[in-house]
Amino acid sequence: MSDWVSLPLSDVADLIRNQIKPSEMSDELYIGLEHIGQGTLNLINVGSSLEVASNKFRFREGDVLYGKLRPYFRKIIYAKFGGLCSTDIWVLRAKEGIDSRFLFYMTADPSFTEMANRSSEGTKMPRANWDYVSSQSFLIPPINEQRAIAHVLGTLDDKIELNRRMNETLEAIARAIFKSWFIDFDPVRAKMEGRKPFGMDDETAALFPDSFEESEMGEIPKGWLTLPLDHIADFKNGLALQNYPPDERGFLPVIKIAELSRGITDSSDKASIDLPGDCVINDGDIIFSWSGTLDVIIWAGGKGALNQHLFKVTSKDYPKWFYYQWIRQYLSTFREIASEKATTMGHIQRHHISEALVLVPPNNLLKRMDAIIEPMMSSILNNALEARTLSSIRDMLVPKLISGEIRLREFRDDGGE
Repeated sequence: MSDWVSLPLSDVADLIRNQIKPSEMSDELYIGLEHIGQGTLNLINVGSSLEVASNKFRFREGDVLYGKLRPYFRKIIYAKFGGLCSTDIWVLRAKEGIDSRFLFYMTADPSFTEMANRSSEGTKMPRANWDYVSSQSFLIPPINEQRAIAHVLGTLDDKIELNRRMNETLEAIARAIFKSWFIDFDPVRAKMEGRKPFGMDDETAALFPDSFEESEMGEIPKGWLTLPLDHIADFKNGLALQNYPPDERGFLPVIKIAELSRGITDSSDKASIDLPGDCVINDGDIIFSWSGTLDVIIWAGGKGALNQHLFKVTSKDYPKWFYYQWIRQYLSTFREIASEKATTMGHIQRHHISEALVLVPPNNLLKRMDAIIEPMMSSILNNALEARTLSSIRDMLVPKLISGEIRLREFRDDGGE
């Protein structure tokens, strides 16, 4: 590492303070701290500058966005587009001779987070101090080695992003098929008009009826049943896990509403391992938040404990995709109900689930549907689990590569021997 040099952060990156007033904003992409995953190094969502009412910073593609508010949350992303961001986010731009993605991984190193946290000022809303952080020195390799390190880590992140996009596509396909069959009744309408259902083989098409009948849900395919949502699945509410503290034998991470979007982190609460089995969450379980976000997900974050305000949804009689898609179908209704609650956290009650009616096709058709949709659901889970593994590998490599503890073969002082 004789060719690595020690430089203060101020010689590695510029802090960009290009403030924009609301009156100067057009409709641009906006990133707030709420849009950045905690410790995941990825973007959860984006907003619009039209929704903000205070000054913001402008950033461009290739900048590093570092959440300075509560830096222990490790909210950091590499900007793949330009836009506006919260003033609680540092916009860091690599100086000449510094690879921008290397800068990103350097700031993602847990030791950087610890240092930024030590610099924090304020008790309730601690913010990292730029004067302190920028004065700290870091070992910087030559530009070719910077790029090689960034390439290795970036390849892992690119695969994680690819898996995420694949899952978005699979989710959209499964959703479109469900809507066509259970909401729009496209195969039934096609058969009524003497047409072959689009994109469907003859064996599957033959299982759909060619007429409708009246029901409490209106016209439905002939021979199908209407049932309450809680008749096709069991909704197990979580526990007040502060009453189940961990002990010396170990713990389960507590899965609350926040964990549904950010996953399990170091700041997640811990609970006893002695919990009822139906309050333990495993990969592949369906989790439905009945308050707050009112969302439903296929959990892929590892074993954990089910907290209150969450339902673990299971069924002995119906496939997982079936009740998952029906919950998704009713999310907008549930959210509307929750928004009318005069509480700080909107919620629904069990009777709302009982009042949500679903359609159940004959068993032979449901089995055929399962053969089509279940493989998509399995792929979604497998992609998410692979992404979690890749994230763990990346997080293990970041401090070792950034510090030089591990060096890529072509850059070793021993010539790679």
